[in-house]
Amino acid sequence: MQVPKNVRHREVLATFLKLGLTSFGGPIAHLGYFHDELVRRRGWVSDKAYAELVALCQFLPGPASSQVGFALGMVRGRGVMGGLLAWIGFTLPSALALLMLVLVAGSLEGAIASGVIHGLKLVAVAVVAQAIWGMAIKLCPDLRRICLALLAMLGLAVTETALMQVGVIGLGALLGMVVCRESNGGSSPRASSHAQAPDGLILPVSRGLARGCLITFFVLLAGLPLMASGSLVDIFYRAGALVFGGGHVVLPLLETSTVETGRIAAETFLTGYGLAQAVPGPLFTFAAWLGAGMAQVTGGSVVAGSTLALVSLFLPGILLLIGVAPLWGRLSARAGARAALAGANAAVVGVLGMALYDPLWTTSVLNRLDVVIALAAFIALTRFSLAPWKLVLGMILIGVVRGMM
Repeated sequence: MQVPKNVRHREVLATFLKLGLTSFGGPIAHLGYFHDELVRRRGWVSDKAYAELVALCQFLPGPASSQVGFALGMVRGRGVMGGLLAWIGFTLPSALALLMLVLVAGSLEGAIASGVIHGLKLVAVAVVAQAIWGMAIKLCPDLRRICLALLAMLGLAVTETALMQVGVIGLGALLGMVVCRESNGGSSPRASSHAQAPDGLILPVSRGLARGCLITFFVLLAGLPLMASGSLVDIFYRAGALVFGGGHVVLPLLETSTVETGRIAAETFLTGYGLAQAVPGPLFTFAAWLGAGMAQVTGGSVVAGSTLALVSLFLPGILLLIGVAPLWGRLSARAGARAALAGANAAVVGVLGMALYDPLWTTSVLNRLDVVIALAAFIALTRFSLAPWKLVLGMILIGVVRGMM
């Protein structure tokens, strides 16, 4: 029996709200939760179709897990509305939690509060170090890509600006087309104009809708700096449009645009990043914390600032997903495109490496005890697979103890 669209929409919202409340552990863990709940248990798509969706979303800028969720919502809801409901359900819990934390953060003062905040900074150090370690193993498996990562770090060591960060990723893609072709041999099956995946999955995206989303993406990317340069929408949209590699990679882009320009304090930035590890859902909801914090500085509406930042950071990835979906089969079959992606991903590892040093290490690891705590946290994450939210709770406890000493 045909399931009515409104029933499908309610199912999508309820399912992703459940995932948004329970999906701890970062983007890789989120993809595992999606597979278990939506592929294995509910059978929304096949394993092969799911793998194709993941490949598509990893190819694009933006938060891969949220883009996969949006695509799965479109499939089940048979349209963009299904995707929007999936995004709302998955994003809303963590965004609301971070907004509430912003509202109470100002009342936290004294040695204990300082100890807790410092502990959250050390969480950020450990989590980003874990991300770099895992990404380096996966994305830099040979000498050529290791050299691309080191070249990106060298470029940022000379001049660390938002433009340079984008430039080294672009250079990595260009060099990857030359040096990474052999390491990315092979091709994927060609898809139809409706983005048909190996097991018959069709993303409900028309050519007209896809074309409109791509035009909107580029108009906003070029037009916002001209019409509203330095505005909250401009800062977060540009970051969401230019970040490859997931939530952790957005850290240096946002730090350059917010902390270094004086829009938010470095301590507030790093505290929010630490708290973002403790809540479920996508790490990109860190934007809710930053938008609210920036609104507090300027005397604006905290809720409006949080909402604008959140939507602006996610919007470009969603526009690109819809716009590229009908073209993915032909694009992914090209060896040059896969090689360029390999080079860009290697450069991303270098960008993350510099972010680990500055601002994280330089502002968080202040003495020998901090070195020991950060190293222990890193080992707990990588060797014993400790959930990040458990690490956050442990660091809060350590911060309270240190504040009382």
